[in-house]
Amino acid sequence: MPWLCLIVFFMFAFNVHADDLKIHGFVAQGVIQAQDSNFVQNDGEVSLKLTEIGLNGSYKINNQLRVAGQGVYLNGGNRYPEGFRVDYLFLEWKLLSDADWQLKLQLGRNKNYHWLYSATRDVPHTRPSIVLAQSMYFDAFRDFALGVDGIMAVANTQNAWGEWDINLSYGSTPVSNKQRDRLLGVHALGKVNHDKDMQASIFWRPKASQWQFGVSLLEVDFSYDAAEQDIYFDGATKTQRMNLHFLYQSENWEFASEFVREKPTLNGLFFPSYKLKTASDGGYVQGRYFLNPQLTLMTRLDLYDRDRNDRSGKKLEALSDGNIPAYFGYMDQLTLGLTWKFAKNIQVQTEYHRVKGTGHLAPYLIPNTEFNQHEYWDMWAIQLMYWY
Repeated sequence: MPWLCLIVFFMFAFNVHADDLKIHGFVAQGVIQAQDSNFVQNDGEVSLKLTEIGLNGSYKINNQLRVAGQGVYLNGGNRYPEGFRVDYLFLEWKLLSDADWQLKLQLGRNKNYHWLYSATRDVPHTRPSIVLAQSMYFDAFRDFALGVDGIMAVANTQNAWGEWDINLSYGSTPVSNKQRDRLLGVHALGKVNHDKDMQASIFWRPKASQWQFGVSLLEVDFSYDAAEQDIYFDGATKTQRMNLHFLYQSENWEFASEFVREKPTLNGLFFPSYKLKTASDGGYVQGRYFLNPQLTLMTRLDLYDRDRNDRSGKKLEALSDGNIPAYFGYMDQLTLGLTWKFAKNIQVQTEYHRVKGTGHLAPYLIPNTEFNQHEYWDMWAIQLMYWY
């Protein structure tokens, strides 16, 4: 990773002053059960696979340069690969800072600032829930969605209309075999490549308003290099995505909503001449009520359709000769949650999900019908969090 070597060079090229170094960490452990599904583990039993341990820090080299990074250990069962990873590690260069404009460039493994919770989903106590809305924050794609190896521009400006945030990013991310299995299943033997990731977003906060409005665009390319004894062939997929973002914040209330339209195109993979082009829809509405500084109530309705032209999933079932049930064509869920912050840096979060459908479970391209034989299923979780 050339960018990593560059960051390390900058860290040692300047004298380190303790006042400019900031270190934070967190530990979160919970209990979770996703009964009648393989969302967490295949048997659907109560599990302790709800572990998050992280250490993050930043060092201000001078008034223009800063280094920031975070490493975490995660165990979420089937939601994402277990183990250690570097969530982000970048060199930030402040190019411009005056009364009207602030502009920064980030080089390295950047953070995703394009969605409402994309920059905070990696820290447990900053999330509105333990499990985020899967229509927007698909857990199997966590490591790809969190940030990419490349370059990012972050700009902020104010005018008579209000405050504006503009973000641009370009890069790619290494794909491990464990991540490959979350996408294609355990029988895949080849190599998945994340070839290109381009994103752009703009957020607007009107003057004297408690609202924030945003729109973001994404184009991402993946390819697959089949192994000699593989069940798959070489393939490539391109996905274009448009998201709309809404946020309202007051003293006691918060309302958040995001909507996504995704257009994936798949060539090859199942056989050399295979072609598939679909359009999926999703989105959620979420409300939080702050009873007091310690207690927060949360409710969310999250909807997802794998193919907007087959919202019932009946075509999917028919094309598979009945091998894939129709409920793999969608995944809708109602979530109720409670957060209790009983100390300055300790809180417990608990939630219940009632889910209809299995259309956004891993592995995504090859639905797992063996461990997902129910259209309706339940999930609950409780997690204790400490940070410093």
